[in-house]
Amino acid sequence: MKIAHAVAALTLLVGCSALEPYPVYPRAAETGVVDAGQRVAICYDTLVSSLDEVERAAQEECAPETVATYSSTDWYLQFCPLLLPARATFVCAPKK
Repeated sequence: MKIAHAVAALTLLVGCSALEPYPVYPRAAETGVVDAGQRVAICYDTLVSSLDEVERAAQEECAPETVATYSSTDWYLQFCPLLLPARATFVCAPKK
């Protein structure tokens, strides 16, 4: 019985961390658009993750001395899984 409780607790812990925002391949810039820096993207669940968490995850992917600036959000499931369906793309713009 104790083993079953331990397995259930471990499953809950792993499942919760699986819902944290994480980096993926970013959306390409539209034709004719020139970004001020590198593009990064974060998969997240719009119901579970706050916008601050998503922005913080994007900032961690940007180079030092840059700021993650929001560009767009899409829901193409070939980039993000069903539990984290939103993909927010940011541009790492130089700090002013």
